[in-house]
Amino acid sequence: MDYHVLEARYLGGHSVWLKFRDGTSGEIDLAAALRGPVFEPLRDPAFFKAFVIHPEFHTLVWPNGADFAPEFLHDNIRVTA
Repeated sequence: MDYHVLEARYLGGHSVWLKFRDGTSGEIDLAAALRGPVFEPLRDPAFFKAFVIHPEFHTLVWPNGADFAPEFLHDNIRVTA
């Protein structure tokens, strides 16, 4: 699937730079999407930056089990050169 996250770099706050399998890359600020109990710990930037790319689901995941659909990430990045 072209929405697979291949690379991710923490930028600061709640922002991440992402590169997808289809070659799209850019930045996303997830601050506004951190609603609900599973996302509450991610409001702390120290916890937020603990994400990894899940090897099977190819999206960002956090130690508490929070994740975002790769389609959501792809559709909401700000494409950068």
